[in-house]
Amino acid sequence: MNKAVRTRVGAAMAGAVLLVGGLTACGGDKAGAGKAGGDGKAGASEAAQTPAEAVKASYLKTVKAGFAKAELSTAGADGKTTGQSGTKGWYPSTHDITLTGGEKPHRSTMIGDTVYTQMDKPVDGKTWMRIDLAKDGKPGVRLNEDPAEYLAMLLGQEKLTLVGTEKAGGTETRHFKAVLTHEDLIKADESGKVMEQKNRDYLHEAVKHLTAFEADVWIGADGYPVRVDAVSTDKDGASRTTAKFSDYGSVPAIAAPAADDVISFDDLMKGSGS
Repeated sequence: MNKAVRTRVGAAMAGAVLLVGGLTACGGDKAGAGKAGGDGKAGASEAAQTPAEAVKASYLKTVKAGFAKAELSTAGADGKTTGQSGTKGWYPSTHDITLTGGEKPHRSTMIGDTVYTQMDKPVDGKTWMRIDLAKDGKPGVRLNEDPAEYLAMLLGQEKLTLVGTEKAGGTETRHFKAVLTHEDLIKADESGKVMEQKNRDYLHEAVKHLTAFEADVWIGADGYPVRVDAVSTDKDGASRTTAKFSDYGSVPAIAAPAADDVISFDDLMKGSGS
């Protein structure tokens, strides 16, 4: 592989690296869009819900939707800002997004533990690079920054409070807030057991690196999260994310690129002599 090709591979890798630090995943090769339910009206019982009940109800509804449009902006502890725009899915985690913050925007598709990054120019006739995040038969544990995940981190948290009723994303919402420690995070949903066991275990593993987490969540009258502002702190410092979600359950299916248009990262490295 010549120098120009290695440069293109490096650019694609830079886009993938920006993303890998934040993803959650579990198996599958293709994911179809879910169906969002509900009529968008807040019931009379909504006012009587505790913050914990409201978040639980939103979580269960969001899980059923399966997919949503997502717009995220993250200011990292290193001072750099990255963005994600497109579609995110959960259980299994998937995405089809454009990633910004590197030298150039990059399109990324993820299904389970496989991430596909679109390269600037073809390499050996292939336009997508595949990175497998699983290792030794074990899934690559990481956070996905999707609405179901944000809500899951708040399940059963006694520190969750209702801030008030506010407008967000052009709609009336209820604003909830939680400031959590590492100990709080690794006990998420332990009291209520709302999540499937495998998903709860995965979440607890994915948040182990966090020393603190602060979240402001705005839930619309239809029961879905409209916006999440999160501050995640680990050994490297604090990163701040603003995430906006919409069109629950109504986005197109996410599929992997055609197999004959994909080259694996390992094959790229072999070709470069690395």
